[in-house]
Amino acid sequence: MNKQHLELAIEAAKAGAVELMSRRDNRVVQEKAPKDLVTDADLASQKAIREILLQGFPDYAFVGEEEGENKPPDEVRRGDPTAQPCWVVDPLDGTVNYVHQLHSFAVSIGLYASGKMRLGVVYDPVSEELFTAIDGGGANCNGQPMSVSDCIDLGDSLVACSFPAGVKGGDPEVARFVRILERCRSLRRLGSCALNMCYVAAGRLDAYWATNVSAWDSAAGTVIAREAGAILTGYQGDEMDDWNPRFCVAATSPLHQAIVSLLSVKDQ
Repeated sequence: MNKQHLELAIEAAKAGAVELMSRRDNRVVQEKAPKDLVTDADLASQKAIREILLQGFPDYAFVGEEEGENKPPDEVRRGDPTAQPCWVVDPLDGTVNYVHQLHSFAVSIGLYASGKMRLGVVYDPVSEELFTAIDGGGANCNGQPMSVSDCIDLGDSLVACSFPAGVKGGDPEVARFVRILERCRSLRRLGSCALNMCYVAAGRLDAYWATNVSAWDSAAGTVIAREAGAILTGYQGDEMDDWNPRFCVAATSPLHQAIVSLLSVKDQ
């Protein structure tokens, strides 16, 4: 990945954000599934992003949350080193927040190549914060380098998590939530996977876990958090699968180990 890829992804993210902000007060909302929303803004944003990315690199694959484009080619999914790179796009991460006019939503663009997420761009159009990273090149917010916090004790940590739409009281996600809640300083559910990962990268959150998000939710944040120095694995400490992300990301190894040990408990 290089500067040309990064500049194109930034251009596309900002074009998507224009579509989001222009529709924010007059959005058209539908349910894809119970409690799972989509708006005309999601669709317009993805269309704008797709056009820019594929004009720049017409041979690349494209995965987006909307419009039936959410399955990568088999050779990409397998991590075949000869497969074409694949853009992985969430045109509106944090749709429920957007619908309710809360501020935590963003455009997220990742680029997967040779078996790994290699580039990430997350743009928050409300705060005008642009989070970027290229594999091996560090992470930045509005051009300034970012790094994770130095928190090592779970009791001192501010943690975030994600729940699936329609979560029930007896679901494993709730049990995990309670175990962490009892031991951390405070726990947040902010509504945007991409921004949560960027906030860990920026040292605003100390850790974040998710067991129910999709590849487009985490794609860009994976690179940004990793390049800022975060520890990122599957939520039970195993290797994270970029295409089936069930993960824990934390600022330091001791904090990561403490959270993973609690997330890994088998519920009866």
